[in-house]
Amino acid sequence: MTDRADQIIDALRSGHDRLATVVRGLSAGDLTRRSGASGWDVSQVLSHLGSGAEISLAALESSLAGGAAPDGDFNKGVWARWDAMSPAERAAGYLTADEALVARFEGLDARTRKELRIDLGFMPVPLDVAAAARMRLSEAALHAWDVDVTFDPAATLAPAATEPLLDQVGMLVSFAAKADALDGRPVAIAVRLTSPDRSFGLGVADAVALTDVPGRPDAVLSAPAEWWVRLVSGRHSPEHTPATVTLTGGKLTLDDLRGVFPGY
Repeated sequence: MTDRADQIIDALRSGHDRLATVVRGLSAGDLTRRSGASGWDVSQVLSHLGSGAEISLAALESSLAGGAAPDGDFNKGVWARWDAMSPAERAAGYLTADEALVARFEGLDARTRKELRIDLGFMPVPLDVAAAARMRLSEAALHAWDVDVTFDPAATLAPAATEPLLDQVGMLVSFAAKADALDGRPVAIAVRLTSPDRSFGLGVADAVALTDVPGRPDAVLSAPAEWWVRLVSGRHSPEHTPATVTLTGGKLTLDDLRGVFPGY
């Protein structure tokens, strides 16, 4: 478990350092460009990441001190403050707040990384460090993509984040999927991912769930693993889908599959 926490915290660091370099190079006009997140400009994405870092750090500090997570009023106050910032203030604030959170994770010793349980306030039970850091990594990596794709339509998720996030996608599938998107038509899909290589099944019926690889699939999805993570989160439009993504079998199209995962 400590090794897993180490990997995820390292991915948080590399992701922060890379996005921070991008942010420092953005002009005032860049900050108000529409991002990959629906309805948000780049500065609003950075505001979400910065306020989330503040809230996550407060939860981490409270758990280290043996207390409960900050309450909803604390979160609302943080969001209101960030909402009131100018685009430039959001960018600068993101750099400071996310650095503080990542550095705090990095400062946890091996025993703490193994034994600490973090109360995030919205989960039914406190999470270990690896799980809590992975939730932050999901938010950070996907929203970093929202910034990147503003300037590069072929942007992909950071490789260091992709493998850890694959472990979380299974938990998100039922939450993020729209089971009735295929009008009641049940399908069994064999999913074959690369970088890293993974194979499993995706069943769409009354519910959507990961399964074992079906023996007689209705379709076969072949895709980079980073695109699969983006698919489940709704970041899958044709202009941002690499040519290596294919769906064979004839019973389902990529647009059908996009409808199953509209985003959240």
